Amino acid sequence: MCMNYKRNLLRSTEKEGFESKDSKIKAVSSFEGPLWLANENVYIDPKDKSEVEFPSIKDKDSLYLSLIVPAYNEQDRLPTMLDETLRYLKQKSKKDLKFSYEIIIVDDGSKDKTSEIVSTYIQRESVDKIRLLKLKKNRGKGGAIKRGMLCARGKYCLMVDADGATDINDFDRVEDTMKQIEKKGQAIVCGSRSHLIDSDVVAKRSALRNILMYGFHLFVETLCVKGIKDTQCGFKLFSRDTVKVVFSNLHIERWAFDVELLFIAQQLNIPISEVAVNWTEIDGSKLDPFSSSIQMAKDILRIRLRYLFRIWTLKK
Repeated sequence: MCMNYKRNLLRSTEKEGFESKDSKIKAVSSFEGPLWLANENVYIDPKDKSEVEFPSIKDKDSLYLSLIVPAYNEQDRLPTMLDETLRYLKQKSKKDLKFSYEIIIVDDGSKDKTSEIVSTYIQRESVDKIRLLKLKKNRGKGGAIKRGMLCARGKYCLMVDADGATDINDFDRVEDTMKQIEKKGQAIVCGSRSHLIDSDVVAKRSALRNILMYGFHLFVETLCVKGIKDTQCGFKLFSRDTVKVVFSNLHIERWAFDVELLFIAQQLNIPISEVAVNWTEIDGSKLDPFSSSIQMAKDILRIRLRYLFRIWTLKK
């Protein structure tokens, strides 16, 4: 790495905000580093293999729904999820001619064939329907979703896990709730698995995993987010204006990012609601319950203390 690049990188992380050369988004730098690396926020046009810069969340929406899918080494689970999701979206667009969509898959530095698989879907469906945002290094789930959200074209933006654990058909109920609670263009609707607490899904888990789950919820409720039963479900719908506010303020880029998102929203009085969703545990999770719980606990303390002492402040 040349010395000039090192100096430039240091300057970008020291500034409170920066304008990426390759992006229209002016964003706050986090302790994770700059928002974009050089020539990172681009997608490939399959027609001529040219690099095209992603649009900005600050632009006017041009679609109804953007689905943001973080993916790290998901070559095995992603195809099933994409097939089911595309089937649902196509059926919905046939019933409602005003419904339009895009899927942004954010490859978070995968070492397998995730990007190659996504490219085959782009060839089949078109780059207007599916776009690949390939990050040059692993940022973590929160970092991947943040960058995908900031490139979205939708009036509404849906966060979806690559394993397809949440039934995509539940979007209808999440969408209905969004329309009920949205005020002045602001709202978040969280898919919730809290109704599964007494089900076989939880009963079949190890005692350690269930203890960590209950302890985590108590920790979050006490320190950061009040009244939300399931902060961690990977199925959340945001209005476009809410994306602009919460993701531009987001600092945590690993597993506890959901907690900070909801903390920010509550601090800014953004309406939040939960909707029960159908959820199935899918094999192949990369989350180690014990080590990730330790990291998440540290991040939750960081959220609480840094906002409390105004090391981090909210920009509306």
